[in-house]
Amino acid sequence: MGPVSGSASKQGPGRTVTVYGAYGHTGRFVVAHLRDRGFVPVLSGRDAGKLRVAAAAAEASAPASATGPEVRPASVEDPASLDRALAGADAVINCAGPFATTAAPVIEAALRAGIPYVDVAAEIEANADTFAHFADRARAMGAVIVPAMAFYGGLGDLLTTVAMGDWTAADEATVAYGLSGWHPTPGTRTAGAVSRERRGGRRVRYSGGRLEYHDDRPTLLKWPFPEPLGTREVVEDFTMADVVTVPSHLSIPVVRTHMTTEAATDLATADTPAPTATDGNGRSDQTFLVEAVVRSGDVERRAVASGRDIYAVSAPLAVEAVDRILTGRTRTVGVASAGEIFDAPDFLRALSPHISLEPGRRRPVS
Repeated sequence: MGPVSGSASKQGPGRTVTVYGAYGHTGRFVVAHLRDRGFVPVLSGRDAGKLRVAAAAAEASAPASATGPEVRPASVEDPASLDRALAGADAVINCAGPFATTAAPVIEAALRAGIPYVDVAAEIEANADTFAHFADRARAMGAVIVPAMAFYGGLGDLLTTVAMGDWTAADEATVAYGLSGWHPTPGTRTAGAVSRERRGGRRVRYSGGRLEYHDDRPTLLKWPFPEPLGTREVVEDFTMADVVTVPSHLSIPVVRTHMTTEAATDLATADTPAPTATDGNGRSDQTFLVEAVVRSGDVERRAVASGRDIYAVSAPLAVEAVDRILTGRTRTVGVASAGEIFDAPDFLRALSPHISLEPGRRRPVS
């Protein structure tokens, strides 16, 4: 499947990508990674002052021959400002949460501009809204919209797709998140509050081929992660965006996600601090191991990825997605998750050295 517009057919270095929410925690990683890959980022978002600060920081860390990134303030309440932010761009990456507020306006602007849209949304309902509200129109226009192209929703979907392999259907998929801890950003906390309000405080799961909202108390279980993590306690059905992305293209009626207890406790604790940089790239020292297990009858297949800093790793995921869209390495148009639109095994291999992979394999259910 080729690019979606004349501007998107542009290849090679120098392609322009607008980053909406460029001064946020993940947005700054995305801007830096775009520059590392030879793209020209345009910094956009509501706060002009924060954009100028982010642009100065990006310029200071760039090679001496590089110019500072362009700044284009824009508000989701002002469509004309979004049009100016996307003018002449080859793609847009939306890093501004809560995505319940920002996704639809930025998608509309991308459709008007005729350019691909990618976001890093982890909000279950916001991602479900993107599929529900834009699938038909985007497909008819030949547009490309990839929501949840990030650690949550994107990586798990790619791993599940790899584990699925040549199966056309499966009984159940589980994505188990082995995080050493979770120091949430202010944006994560805000997005979480919006999602809880939309759910009326209820929990959510994907079962019987649909999202279900419920008041069941969370339960704990032991999950046998691969070494070196080993068996850890997890919160069962700590539901993440994979329950939207995975069943959007794979025939699996039950999709579950689990979270290590340490990380779930960090997120639930109000005074857990935000991530602290521990290297020159701004990454924290928090590590992750994500295991996707797909079961069909009495056989399971699995795929595993590990790395460092769940926010930083969202940048290579989103930027690799944009690069593949702009160079025509896609399998469909419309609203599509990572596992549907890209060659999942090849995409994951391209993320080295940002993540390490363990090849999937079959195993009988014990």
